[in-house]
Amino acid sequence: MEYDVIVVGAGLAGLVATAEIADAGKRVLLIDQEPESSFGGQAWWSFGGLFLVDSPEQRRLGIKDSKELAWQDWLGTAGFDREDDEDFWGRKWAEAYVDFAAGEKRAWLYDMGVRFFPVVGWAERGGYLADGHGNSVPRFHIVWGTGPGIVKPFERRVREHMKKGKVEFRPRHRVDQLLTNGHSIVGVSGSVLEPSSAARGEASSRVAIGEFEYRAKAVLITSGGIGGNHDLIRKNWPSRLGEAPKHMLSGVPAHVDGRMLSITEKAGGRIVNRDRMWHYTEGIKNWNPVWNRHGIRILPGPSSLWLDARGRRFPAPNFPGFDTLGTLEAIQKTGYSYSWFILTQKIIEREFALSGSEQNPDLTGKSIKKVLSRILPGAPGPVQAFMDKGEDFVIANRLSDLVEGMNNLTEEKLLDFAEIERQIKARDREIDNKFTKDLQITALRGARQYIGDKLIRVAAPHKILDPKNGPLIAVRLNIVSRKTLGGLQTNLSGQVLNDEGEAIPGLYAAGEVSGFGGGGIHGYRALEGTFVGGCLFSGRVAGRAIASIM
Repeated sequence: MEYDVIVVGAGLAGLVATAEIADAGKRVLLIDQEPESSFGGQAWWSFGGLFLVDSPEQRRLGIKDSKELAWQDWLGTAGFDREDDEDFWGRKWAEAYVDFAAGEKRAWLYDMGVRFFPVVGWAERGGYLADGHGNSVPRFHIVWGTGPGIVKPFERRVREHMKKGKVEFRPRHRVDQLLTNGHSIVGVSGSVLEPSSAARGEASSRVAIGEFEYRAKAVLITSGGIGGNHDLIRKNWPSRLGEAPKHMLSGVPAHVDGRMLSITEKAGGRIVNRDRMWHYTEGIKNWNPVWNRHGIRILPGPSSLWLDARGRRFPAPNFPGFDTLGTLEAIQKTGYSYSWFILTQKIIEREFALSGSEQNPDLTGKSIKKVLSRILPGAPGPVQAFMDKGEDFVIANRLSDLVEGMNNLTEEKLLDFAEIERQIKARDREIDNKFTKDLQITALRGARQYIGDKLIRVAAPHKILDPKNGPLIAVRLNIVSRKTLGGLQTNLSGQVLNDEGEAIPGLYAAGEVSGFGGGGIHGYRALEGTFVGGCLFSGRVAGRAIASIM
């Protein structure tokens, strides 16, 4: 047998597992349907945020965190309610992951040269009770170098093994079938696609020029989720989130299509929690797209007013940055798949960041000078580019002109100036005192008690309609497809299970295709920083498990 293990998918989970297996002296065939330019997969495009618990970065900022608090937050967020069946292994993976995030995760990465931005972000703030959804404290650690910075050490390890002959990488190899011998998986077969010069993320040809068949003692599936397949997203869309969006932007390239999920299911693998997914609500159309319907997510601070398509303010706790899926549900139940932010120049300068490595050239390029420039007056360069060129932005000095511009962006002119003015004036009156009944204002004042938010993330409370804080800015927000929270059910060794709950000999899965472990490590919701981290953890677990039995 030429190979010990075949890894299907050269994204982050695949690279981590390949490196771990090859470290143990085993021979790995790593294959991917995309060109070599896409090495590292979706993690390369990410902001590089990682969920860590009780880290040195947190402690330096005065944040008191613990594994017990993190597990409380995870359980309140996940809402596991299928624990006798579909959630059985997901919950076990979640507990193991929180242990990892509070334990050796940071040291393991640090030893490979990964470093972190000193200010820890506070994502998914919740807004419910202590044991409900959300992070009780900031835990979003940004990798210095963003997505490419987290991919680099694993790519380096894999390429070193390629030079030594322990890893063979074959791009443009699309798996069409898993090979079986009795109840065991013994290899893969598929199509060799024609060479492609497509850059990372660009659509590549699907013209087949040959066939292949490879056999090994084990096959590991790390092919990602369904975020680029809008038809499949709509097919699996849960009724609890309202109607599926008629219009969505794509947060991932088209090749994130879920093919290997159905192929593995045909070979006996069990898919669980199909109705669990993670899509962002603050999407703007990329003015300089790499792939079709390319959407970029705004990472907002808590101050912008969030209005539905008819101009009605969303109720608490549907504030920017608090509860992604809660707000998604609220948006979809309006009957429209878009919403609005209204804010000021002061807010956008302090509170708008854009997700993705390419939208953060200072952090991605590890430029301290450029990072420090963020404190200067004016919006960050990538944000200003969207203000100048993006089709979802409206800027005006007067509210009447702003509302007119907002109406001009949509087919139906749903917005009433007088009603929007009434709501903003009502909000602005609450600024006069340090106390208020407006929970959004209470929340943003509370956020500024955290030094990281006060320094670089949350604008000082101010009146939106005061001209000195202008100009006024409106942003049309679209739904952006992103992550698959369900997937192939796996045990704690990453072995894929069948419908009877038995491990399929020779078949493993890691990363998003396995719901980041167990078929649903996140349950219904995520705490953020847990997607890239889930790829790291599940890839490491599966890789080490495979290596241990060879």
